[in-house]
Amino acid sequence: PYAWLPVRQSSNRSASDRRGPYVDMRVNPGWDRRPMAYETLLYEVKDRIARITINRPDKRNALNATVIAELVAAFRAADADANVGAIVLTGAGEKAFCAGADLGGGGMIGAQTVYERHEAGRNFLDLFRTMRSIGKPIVCAANGHVLAGGLGLALACDALIAVDDADFGTPEINVGLFPYVIMATIVRSSTNRKRVLELLLTGDKIRGAEVERLGWANRVVPRAELAAAVDELAKKLASKSPAILRLGRRAWYAMGDMTFEQAIEYLQACLTVNTLTEDAAEGIGAFLEKREAKWKGR
Repeated sequence: PYAWLPVRQSSNRSASDRRGPYVDMRVNPGWDRRPMAYETLLYEVKDRIARITINRPDKRNALNATVIAELVAAFRAADADANVGAIVLTGAGEKAFCAGADLGGGGMIGAQTVYERHEAGRNFLDLFRTMRSIGKPIVCAANGHVLAGGLGLALACDALIAVDDADFGTPEINVGLFPYVIMATIVRSSTNRKRVLELLLTGDKIRGAEVERLGWANRVVPRAELAAAVDELAKKLASKSPAILRLGRRAWYAMGDMTFEQAIEYLQACLTVNTLTEDAAEGIGAFLEKREAKWKGR
């Protein structure tokens, strides 16, 4: 499990010295990657897909300050890696994707002063902002229960595929809390706000078909089919133009808070920029010539 930090190459290092036993994640000439070990995550890149796994199965992959900080670092590393076209986020084990905040492991609840608690909670905001701002699609592979802050994390992803026996819910109300921050992702992902409010107020959990009906999951599959379903979607995303994915994803989220008039003006400008990219020219040329496009990412 490694993150990769950009470090200027030393002129006296040979190519064989730089290669090492790690995945080559250089974004451009003149840069090298040195590994930074994660404590709470597993990170790997294969077939243009970065897989990030929250690796705390004994804690049901609960979130603490270290997990949140490392998730931010991992998403940024994947975004900066030219060898990554899509990202998969999952949890270790089969019991839980993520059970929310680690109530017994410090963080916002364990901080000593009101100010410390408030500032500790802002790290979670940074995670959501990072997930929104990067240019590569994130697929959540919900391999187990998706609860509390874990639900907010899952719904912050661009796509979500879940096993059919995973519980989804916000049980915070049962311990005297309320899921304030994650409502920002829950509400934006939901098709039935009244039903969602009921779940927030009662702490009840849902699974299976209702998760799809609420708009929380792209699809729900038997556990034996999860890996194949996630890989199929991630590989399809990774095969597209990285430049156009970035532009399109950014536009999708930016227009959400605009009026209709603002949105169509903004999107017209986005279309103009899109048509001026090299990948647009390549894609149209490949279509006309009946061949596979060779994306340059610009």
